[in-house]
Amino acid sequence: MHKFTLAVGSSLLLATSFAQADVVGLGASVGYWDSNLSGNAASGGNSVDVDDELRLEDDGNANASIYVEHPVPVLPNVRLAYTLIEQSGRSTLTSPYDGVSSGPVRSDLDLEQLDLTLYYEILDNVVNLDLGLTIRDFSGELLVQNASQSSRTEADAVLPMGYIAARVDLPLTGAAVGAEGNFISFDGDSMRDFNVYGQYSISLLQLRAGYRQIAVDYEDGSDQFDVEIDGPFISAGLVF
Repeated sequence: MHKFTLAVGSSLLLATSFAQADVVGLGASVGYWDSNLSGNAASGGNSVDVDDELRLEDDGNANASIYVEHPVPVLPNVRLAYTLIEQSGRSTLTSPYDGVSSGPVRSDLDLEQLDLTLYYEILDNVVNLDLGLTIRDFSGELLVQNASQSSRTEADAVLPMGYIAARVDLPLTGAAVGAEGNFISFDGDSMRDFNVYGQYSISLLQLRAGYRQIAVDYEDGSDQFDVEIDGPFISAGLVF
């Protein structure tokens, strides 16, 4: 079961709890990300290029988030975000990969992450600045198979990441420009996730369009993902 179910359930609990504590801000959004994938995966002492050799292409993409902001100064605001990337492809291996012989193969890659972000509003005017901490539940799985052999490369981790978000509102226009980022680097592993966007708000509706990039360099035992996912995105949300 995807983490999206957990995200929705947790979001409802959060919304209910804060609704009883004089909530002043609640927002939710869904989006589409037209992402491209590049980089390498490794397992069993073998490495494979996920773009040039496996020919992975965008197969599905889910993005959703919800946040709650409140007037209690000592307590952080809360944001939940979910991302699912699914890619698949058919190609011909030029050399064996983790027990799969060279020749025609089908490959499927799933990358999934659920973020819990606790943050404070440092500035909240024409210029907006948020700083905080994200706890990211990250998982990745690459399945490479032919008619009789298969390989499964996996990584699973819960990572603390720094969080920063900045936005500049253009007065009297409903328009804004902004950027958001999460990042961590530790003991040879690293992950960064950032986006830049333009935003337009009318009444309760909030529309965004921008560019997002995720870079993962993570080793889990003998399995490793060193990949980059990037591309344009659009989203629509409601802000109360």
